[in-house]
Amino acid sequence: MYLNLWQELSKEKQMIFLSGPRQVGKTTLAKEIAKGFKNNIYFNWDILGHKKLLIKEPAFFENINRQDESMPLVILDEIHKYKRWKNYLKGIYDQFSEDYKFLVSGSGRLDLYQKGGDSLAGRYFQFHLFPFTIAELSGKRRNFDEFVKNPISGFDINDKEKTQEIWQTLFNIGGFPEPFTKGRKTFFTKWAKNYITQIVREDIRSIHDIKNIDNIEILFTLLPSRIGSPLSMNNIAGELQVAFGSVKEWLRLFEVFYLIFRISPWTKRISRSILKEKKLYLFNYPEIEEEGYRFENMAALELLRTVYNWNEYGYGRFTLHYIRNKEKEEADFLIANNNNPILLLETKFSEDTPARSLINFQNILNVPAIQLVNKEGVFKYIKNNKNKILIITAHRWLSSLP
Repeated sequence: MYLNLWQELSKEKQMIFLSGPRQVGKTTLAKEIAKGFKNNIYFNWDILGHKKLLIKEPAFFENINRQDESMPLVILDEIHKYKRWKNYLKGIYDQFSEDYKFLVSGSGRLDLYQKGGDSLAGRYFQFHLFPFTIAELSGKRRNFDEFVKNPISGFDINDKEKTQEIWQTLFNIGGFPEPFTKGRKTFFTKWAKNYITQIVREDIRSIHDIKNIDNIEILFTLLPSRIGSPLSMNNIAGELQVAFGSVKEWLRLFEVFYLIFRISPWTKRISRSILKEKKLYLFNYPEIEEEGYRFENMAALELLRTVYNWNEYGYGRFTLHYIRNKEKEEADFLIANNNNPILLLETKFSEDTPARSLINFQNILNVPAIQLVNKEGVFKYIKNNKNKILIITAHRWLSSLP
């Protein structure tokens, strides 16, 4: 799936920024991409010899011995740890973009620093790598155009027993490659504890002057119980007895390092959605003990991966939201294109009758609606005036997402 996206993005001369959570497989993917180039060179800022080479000779890649005349691929891994990385990339791109393809790989800090100025504007395409999702692991995915035309049919193209097994493993262990491939809950538990400590105490601390790192760790332990509801930063600040601004900044850092993602409420008035409280989800969702919220989080990550991929292919300007009215009726997810709704989704752990809020919002918006359930053997079409609502076992529909 990601190799196909690479093929699309790399047709142009722009650098490709490959970013995503720590330990999600960025270096592995970069080296897999390199196999498609007879001439390639791998650079990693964390390797002392590589670091010295770049400082001494910024265009070090010119010295590779080539196999043929084809364009080389230069992989720059963890280059964002170099203080002057943006100026460095700007310089080599402006000088060498006609003769080399550049793949820049790194953690969430790519996203952090690229917003700090426009020196790289127009010189790169973004490429996000996610933890394993069921659509990536199942094999068969729908054509994008067919999906958008009718998202509630034509989805049942994968083996149901296979997708059920994959879904259950994801539910218990999550989609990060190492624990997923190990397949043991005991390994996941040890891995997850070290993972959070490394990001908070190494990555976040390395770029931000935080006096009390313990408060950040405590904040993160509070988040799994906040999944599925609009998040009040004021309430959290009160619980931790810290300033509102501190909580706001810490949550931003969690997003930068791909510990969490947040989705905004959908509204035609963009300014209103900025002010309203967002819903928060985890990339490492097995940390969520309550199974209903974990299920909702899994669906959110599947949909987020989909929306990011569609945007990176250039299909449109897709966004993921939730929707809520003044009566506090809510639908878990809404996918929009250019802020126009195209699909409503609700998650119910086991309830296979259509949610009243889903019916009401579909009648207002007149878009396809789906209720995903975490129960086997569910597949219903429920008529709703001139529309239909699909109620379906989650892995059967999500496994073929384009």
